[in-house]
Amino acid sequence: MSTLAEIQEAVTRLRVDEKKALLLWLNSQTSPELSAEDEQRLLRSLDEAIRDVNAGKGVPIEDVRRLVPSWVAK
Repeated sequence: MSTLAEIQEAVTRLRVDEKKALLLWLNSQTSPELSAEDEQRLLRSLDEAIRDVNAGKGVPIEDVRRLVPSWVAK
């Protein structure tokens, strides 16, 4: 029997809460993958954000810190 088959067999014996914990752990072991299109979209957005900040657009961090509690409360 292969290791994968042994693991699959063992998983069938887990309780529901253990299966959920295993699923969370397995998901944490993989790196998120972006499609090439999503990666390019992200990079364009970051470039735009950098241009905006360099142009003086944006909100000072002190203002953001002051406003965050009101956003969370909604």
